[in-house]
Amino acid sequence: VDLNRIDLVNDLCRSIQQKQLTIDEFDEQLHEIAAMKRYNFPTTVFFAALGAGGFAFFFGGNWYDAAAAFFTGMAIKVISILMERFEINSFFNMGISACAAELLSLIFIQFSSDMNHSVIIISSIMLLVPGLAITNAVRDIVAGDYLSGMARAMEAFLVAIAIAIGTGIVYSIWIKTMGGMLL
Repeated sequence: VDLNRIDLVNDLCRSIQQKQLTIDEFDEQLHEIAAMKRYNFPTTVFFAALGAGGFAFFFGGNWYDAAAAFFTGMAIKVISILMERFEINSFFNMGISACAAELLSLIFIQFSSDMNHSVIIISSIMLLVPGLAITNAVRDIVAGDYLSGMARAMEAFLVAIAIAIGTGIVYSIWIKTMGGMLL
């Protein structure tokens, strides 16, 4: 998924012949590429939040919706990264991140009648949607790799279920305890 690494490996492969690299030099440079970090924590969180805020406009939201989606996206990205560091599997990671997204969106709409709950939650959840898994599933099935395609499709389906369960649990508890959405 990291296009920068793909580019670096491609350049390394081309340099084998041009620079007459030995196997040891090639292996050393390949390990350096593998050890590279993608982006630092603040950069990842900021651009995830920016993406969520941008989706708010895409889904017809206003500036208030975009601001709420921005902060909700920031929170769920932090939660997701922390859960990855603790090696929590992706099903629970997505479920808990979806819980946080729903809770924050419900809290945000309590502050202003100008906010749209649907826009905020959909914009935030877009960060969790397994788009790459769905794309790879379709690609594998079209290429005739049915088993791989079905496995990837099942992964995407399970992530979608985790997202639905996470948002549904929080929304249900909110409705039962708060008596619905206040605004």
